Amino acid sequence: MARLAQTADLTDVQREILVTVRSFVDKEIIPVAQELEHGDVYPQEIVDGLKELGIFGLTIPEEHGGLGESLLTYALVVEEIARGWMSVSGVINTHFIVAYMVLQHGTPEQKERLLPRMATGEVRGAFSMSEPGLGSDVAGIRTKAVRDGDGYVIDGQKMWLTNGASSTLVAALVRTDEGAGKAHQNLTTFLVEKPTGFGEVLPGLSVPGKIDKMGYKGVDTTELVFDGFRIGADAVLGGVPGRGFAQMMDGVEVGRVNVAARACGISIRAFELAVAYAQQRETFGKPIAEHQAIAFQLAEMATKVEAAHLMMVNAARLKDRGRRNDVEAGMAKLLASEYCAEVTTQAFRIHGGYGYSKEYEIERLMREAPFLLIGEGTSEIQKTIISRGLLKEYALRR
Repeated sequence: MARLAQTADLTDVQREILVTVRSFVDKEIIPVAQELEHGDVYPQEIVDGLKELGIFGLTIPEEHGGLGESLLTYALVVEEIARGWMSVSGVINTHFIVAYMVLQHGTPEQKERLLPRMATGEVRGAFSMSEPGLGSDVAGIRTKAVRDGDGYVIDGQKMWLTNGASSTLVAALVRTDEGAGKAHQNLTTFLVEKPTGFGEVLPGLSVPGKIDKMGYKGVDTTELVFDGFRIGADAVLGGVPGRGFAQMMDGVEVGRVNVAARACGISIRAFELAVAYAQQRETFGKPIAEHQAIAFQLAEMATKVEAAHLMMVNAARLKDRGRRNDVEAGMAKLLASEYCAEVTTQAFRIHGGYGYSKEYEIERLMREAPFLLIGEGTSEIQKTIISRGLLKEYALRR
């Protein structure tokens, strides 16, 4: 039997990319992840290494300076990186989503101006949809952009921006009230270019300090505050206001595949740690892996890892074929994130008391896994998406 989470029918280029990324993870990320995570230190050297590998341009077409790879390649790369340290996958995730949105929905000028610099990592993307008190009610967005001459003035507060301070380009969803009858048709995505850093980074635009989190450390998670911030009409994604909701949902489908891939990566690492520890730790004169109670746990963990990986790969391949994948992406995200929480907990229990020690890697994974239950929509939101899609597909014909 092959090792877990192997993917069939990959090209030689895909295999080469994955071998390179796995080697980078083993040599450059895993050895330092514990120290950086516990210190909540931004992994600048790791990010620089990813730039050198061309990872920031992985999905950007070759004509714009990228590698032109598929969503599947991107998901498998994210899986490998999350296996090393989930926060590093967060550094590139929102960047990928914004690059995808610009590629799919941007004007020719926006693509020409932004994508080549995004491919090199010179421009780094962040994705801003949520607001304080908003939750999953995207249509209830309150941050508002009002027309003023040949541009807009934006006021409001956004929340939960991964890479909020380290990014130089934010795709922000705000209300423009263009007169459409439905609330979600009055939302517009703005491409906000800004310098890095905290505080007032531009007149009327502020990035408060980092939000202190249980896990997912190292990467900066922030708010974004607009206070009379002026921006040109050419910053509207696609050039036409009122299309932001559809643009963001397209990006979120990519994001859900990403979250599923991150969950797979953590699950794989948790299994690796558990199966190694179980063969080294002895009780009653033999390795604990030889006790049926532990052996059965390893079997359950491996099955969950394999199932989640296959669903994630299926969702990515559907999107690559140009098919709608909201149900499949929701299923992959739901299963992978729930299984990730279960697998890390099982690995933690196998480690016994040592799993509670910060010296052991499983302690960090236990704090990272819960984030995936809520990132890019909670499990309950995924169930809503899945059930609606199923009822539409299986609707009774009367």
